[in-house]
Amino acid sequence: MERLKRGQSVLDRMGQQFGALNGRLSQRDRRQVSDYTDAVRDMEKQLHATEDWAHRPKPQANEPAPTDIGDRSDVIGLTRLMLNMTRLALQTDSTRVVTLSIACQDSVPPIKGVTLGHHALSHHARDPAKIGQLQIVEQLQLTAFRDFLLALRDTQDGSGTLLDHTQVLIGSNLGEASGHSTYNLPILLAGGGHKHGQHIAGDREHNTRYATCS
Repeated sequence: MERLKRGQSVLDRMGQQFGALNGRLSQRDRRQVSDYTDAVRDMEKQLHATEDWAHRPKPQANEPAPTDIGDRSDVIGLTRLMLNMTRLALQTDSTRVVTLSIACQDSVPPIKGVTLGHHALSHHARDPAKIGQLQIVEQLQLTAFRDFLLALRDTQDGSGTLLDHTQVLIGSNLGEASGHSTYNLPILLAGGGHKHGQHIAGDREHNTRYATCS
């Protein structure tokens, strides 16, 4: 709330300065200042909305707080922890948007059959032994993601479930990590009330980029 107040006071001072400045500007400069003040007014509305949200009672999660993972090499345990934190943040209306990056680690994870770090395995140079270990790690990661979706599905949220009301997107920044290829990136969309159950395979040579706007 203190940060909101500081932000509002800054906008107030800016408004006073704009008022004093306007009488000394040309018509063209007034238009530019008007565009800027419109942006300031939009920011004021956002600050007021945030203030309203801060005072609104939040839903409570009737479960113990998550505990940190002691072993920093446990990439699967860390993934599950962060996904659980994400679910709790959404369930308690602490936020409406969560971005989570799960980076490859150099340390060897405590997983049976895995002798190298995830990062080293992702640079497999088509070595079958490394690819086999990489599959073990990434299947466990996807299992954690599946369990996250199931937890959203099993969490009531108003007239539906948290999964009904949440769009979940998982993807990778590389299509083939061994060569750092950014083509044919895999993505999976779940939840949000969309019609799912499809696998769409794009043209491998002329596919659609992630951030393409139409």
